[in-house]
Amino acid sequence: MSDLHVIIAGGGLGGLALAQGLHQAGISVAVYERDPSPAFRNQGYRIRINPDGITALQAVLAPAAFELFAATAGHPGTRMDAFDHRLDLVHGQQLAPVPGLPGAGRLAVNRRTLREILLSGLEKSVHYGARLTHYRTEPTGPVTAHFADGTSATGDVLIGADGVNSAVRAQLLPEARVVDAGLRLFYGKVPFAGEADRERIPAELLGLWTTVIGPDRRFIGLAPVQYPEAPHDAAARLAPDIALGAGTDYLACVFGARRELLPCTDEQLFAMTGPDLRELALGLLESWHPTLREIVSRQDPASVFPVSVRTSVPVPAWETSAVTLLGDAIHVMSPAIGVGANTALRDARVLANRLVEAAGGADLLAALHAYEAEMVEYGFDAVRESAERGHQLVGQDPLPTA
Repeated sequence: MSDLHVIIAGGGLGGLALAQGLHQAGISVAVYERDPSPAFRNQGYRIRINPDGITALQAVLAPAAFELFAATAGHPGTRMDAFDHRLDLVHGQQLAPVPGLPGAGRLAVNRRTLREILLSGLEKSVHYGARLTHYRTEPTGPVTAHFADGTSATGDVLIGADGVNSAVRAQLLPEARVVDAGLRLFYGKVPFAGEADRERIPAELLGLWTTVIGPDRRFIGLAPVQYPEAPHDAAARLAPDIALGAGTDYLACVFGARRELLPCTDEQLFAMTGPDLRELALGLLESWHPTLREIVSRQDPASVFPVSVRTSVPVPAWETSAVTLLGDAIHVMSPAIGVGANTALRDARVLANRLVEAAGGADLLAALHAYEAEMVEYGFDAVRESAERGHQLVGQDPLPTA
């Protein structure tokens, strides 16, 4: 093991992927997560993992853990279609397959299952109930992270992987802005208890991602999660040391609209229960195709929760220090092109490689600068593309000028 010690603030997908990469390389790492447990809150459901995400996971995970990831990921194909609210096809897209990658490079995974895999082997490295408030750096020495409970941790590097409300970003880059994109989403799940439930959904709505856009740019996003093998069976076969929870198939169903089209304030919206949110969505879909209304009506009401879509505003490169950022902490984006999680996983791969170089004797600040230069380019490119696509399709606010 090298003498380098890395502190990661935030135990989301990006932070855990980075921790895995460092752990596999024998680099000391500690993750500090503000939630009291890994299952404390609902962080979403289905995630589309693209070639960037797949290759990142392959790089940072132990071989058995990556094999388990691939075995528990669904293969929904490469179709991404858009329909109007009458279910007339507006635009069809067939993504090119990527040879050599599971699912031709297009996978659908359950977020909790992926988190369980990313946590494997890190049980002694992840500390819960640790909300970072600020950090202190020394001109030629370590960085110390301070937490709300009065404790602290010192290391050679601090990685802010603490999400859209990042305390690390607020101190490191106070000029960096995160803005409301003007959209509100209701995330939910339609359970597939058996083949009959699945057959009630038209096959053309079960592709990699399906968008339905109606009047006033109200929209629905649909994407299936279908396990090729029961998660616990796959774990027993491939990685007995990794414990996975029970997984059942479902259709991720997201309703979205401009905030001013909702008959309530944000305060009222975020106080609503799941059943109330489902009824609110159905009330805004009265003129839509009966099949679409039926899909929304079949959402598990306990699964529905609201989200405000926010986006970062790109900033120019900054002076490199022993503190840097990863994932939503620096380049949060709208879900319009579905690459937010993949970009965070790519960050983890690139940064892990650079820190391995530093652990091997390369200059630490030079390694971090190389990561930041690469990450800022592809990360903010994704932010811009997401904002432009969201503006064109569903009326997301244009990205402000930096």
